[in-house]
Amino acid sequence: MRHWLIGLLAAAALAGCKTPESGCGAPPEYTNSDSIPPLKVPSGMDAPNTRGAMRVPELDTPERPRSPDEPCLDVPPKYVPPAKPAPQPQA
Repeated sequence: MRHWLIGLLAAAALAGCKTPESGCGAPPEYTNSDSIPPLKVPSGMDAPNTRGAMRVPELDTPERPRSPDEPCLDVPPKYVPPAKPAPQPQA
């Protein structure tokens, strides 16, 4: 009985906290973010150097809907490197 209880507690601890509500159906938190206008520099001050800044382009196309059997995008795809062919014996 004691081993069964320990096994049950270990399985519960390792099960994780992911629920269907937090899966692919819920919109990500960043989709509620707003763009802000560029920085306005007061007179008499220098503007920051933004030459090396990365510009994020606007998204023109909507996101493709995912089917229920597709994994979430936060789950990386399975990757299996291609098998190397066996070396050919030299005659």
